[in-house]
Amino acid sequence: MTRTAPVPARTADAGGAPTRPLRVAGVATVGAVLALLLAAVHLTQGTADVGVGDLLRFVVGAGTEQADAVVIASRIPRLLAGVLVGVALGLAGCVLQTISRNSLASPDTLGVGRGAYVLIVALSVAGLALPVPFAGAVAFVGGLAAAALVLVLSSGVGSGPTRLVLAGSAVGLALESVTVALLLLFEEQTVGLYAWGSGTLSQFGMTSMAWMAPVVAVAFLLLLTLSTELDLHGLGDDSASVLGVNVRRTRLFGVLLAVLLSAAAVTVAGPVGFVGLAAPAIVRLLVPLVPGLARHRALLPMSALAGIIVVIGADVLARLALGAQVGGVEVPTGVVTSFLGALVLVGLACRYRQSGPTRAAPAARSARLRGRAGFVVVLVVVAVGTVGAATAATLLGDAKLLTGDVVNYLTGRSGPLVTFVLDARVPRVLAALTAGAALAIAGAVIQAACRNPLAEPGIIGVTGGAGLGAVLAITLVPVAGTALITGSALVGAAVATLAVFGLAARGGLDSDRLVLIGVGVSAAAAAAITFVILLSDPFNVGKALTWLSGSTYGRTLPQVVPVVLALLVAVPILWRSRRELDLVAVDDDTPRVAGIALERSRPLLLGLACLLTAMAVSAVGVISFVGLVAPHAARALVGAKHERVLPVTALLGALLVSVADTVGRTVIAPGQLPAGLVAALVGTPYFVWLLWRSRTA
Repeated sequence: MTRTAPVPARTADAGGAPTRPLRVAGVATVGAVLALLLAAVHLTQGTADVGVGDLLRFVVGAGTEQADAVVIASRIPRLLAGVLVGVALGLAGCVLQTISRNSLASPDTLGVGRGAYVLIVALSVAGLALPVPFAGAVAFVGGLAAAALVLVLSSGVGSGPTRLVLAGSAVGLALESVTVALLLLFEEQTVGLYAWGSGTLSQFGMTSMAWMAPVVAVAFLLLLTLSTELDLHGLGDDSASVLGVNVRRTRLFGVLLAVLLSAAAVTVAGPVGFVGLAAPAIVRLLVPLVPGLARHRALLPMSALAGIIVVIGADVLARLALGAQVGGVEVPTGVVTSFLGALVLVGLACRYRQSGPTRAAPAARSARLRGRAGFVVVLVVVAVGTVGAATAATLLGDAKLLTGDVVNYLTGRSGPLVTFVLDARVPRVLAALTAGAALAIAGAVIQAACRNPLAEPGIIGVTGGAGLGAVLAITLVPVAGTALITGSALVGAAVATLAVFGLAARGGLDSDRLVLIGVGVSAAAAAAITFVILLSDPFNVGKALTWLSGSTYGRTLPQVVPVVLALLVAVPILWRSRRELDLVAVDDDTPRVAGIALERSRPLLLGLACLLTAMAVSAVGVISFVGLVAPHAARALVGAKHERVLPVTALLGALLVSVADTVGRTVIAPGQLPAGLVAALVGTPYFVWLLWRSRTA
């Protein structure tokens, strides 16, 4: 192939645009200066009284012994950890976005950090204190397994940003559920790992960085050698193959190096969230102004530099805003980067344009409409199953009871022990049944209103908003009653709903854009919740984790009343609107032809879903995937008409949460697992199966 002579002072990038090396150098210089300024400010921050003068005397070798010790033992290790983590995650995110040709790919959306984290927590539970290189190898294995699963699930027909983010969210939630279960069951062996799991730059010496820095450096050099192949890979498989690129080998090598970089970052500082998404995104935003940044020989080092700026900048911002003790010790840097990264995700999602019709997973599509007799049979079977689950939940637990004990309790003839047990257990059973029904109905309504079969209150941020509102009420007002917690959860859910649907509706409601924005809002809410927990009560993480994992522990009848009232308000309205739900789920034109005003109908439906979600969260905490699994299962059993879907969905939701709560109370009695963890462990495989089925849909 004939090579064309390079244009003087201007070479062409992979897309044919002039690279303008001077512009690239100028951007790199500005970035380097900004990073150095942030590093200088970073070194002056800390709990010890070591300022600029002490640092200058340290540089020239005239510092005091005490000040020099602080700089060497604390300031420099923290700064170097931030640099290493920023470089590693910036590079990893850049490569993953190129390999997947997806601007939303990152170690977070692929579950790499969570996969590494869960294995490290498991090692702590087993009492194994591995040396740094072996811990890094374990993190690599966990991250690689998670990334491989997400990439497989998000491939196939209709692959794109939405499928990738949904698959990563599902896998990440499952891994996080396992991690939280381990943290709750083995609190002594995992002390401090909750904060570390949010990503912290606090270091004890230089050992981990001494081992991981060469790994990051070698991976960086290897990626630079791949820069040409990565440039061509972005042109598509066919074009890259024609130009001599072994696409499969390049993709495999790139993913392995990205996971290796992510594992190195996790080994040093834990899962620092969303740096791998934000850093390359910032650089790519400059490409229209500086086309040369599109080439990977510039994009890779600039993403690494942007990663440094994001990590160090987040740490500096946290300590400036919160003080050295809070921002540097109690609140991990990863909480700040996760919040900033979530905003970047929302911004990218707002720029997303639909490339085609939303594809539903096979199980989400309308099952063949059964006859009325078949519907009645299904309804009776599910109702009997729900009653059976409620009965088992009443009888089983750390103290086993008989049906006669329950009859005596209901008639006021039970003994003190039975009365004590059932006074505590009956509200839990009712809370699980009513909250499960509320979340399931909310999921069915959201899926219809959004016309996205993979949407549910947890994924699109409504549950996270309600959880944040309730957590704020609990932490700011320690004696908060049911009314305040319920009201705060409702406000939080309403704000999240307005934010998600308000942003998604700009330019027309697009279901894919809505889900992406919802995931971003949910991530921001999760970061805010972690911030509030660690800031208010860092030494009582178990209590907060139990509530955030969805638990009926300690529930009383007054806490169940708001859920019952929400169901009494919402169910009749939704039943009268069942025909509207059928039409709204089709498209925007069909309801208008039938005389339905979408401008009035859709906000009403979403408001009812928001109300049901908030009341459920205020009663039992955060429980995910019930609003996804129950409506899917209902449609598979009775078809898509909502006059049949709604009652079956409500019963299935009540059944699922009730069984999850019973299993959590009995499998490790007298210990307990939160119902939300059990429900997530059940719901996640089902969600993964839906994504797998839809790969060839």
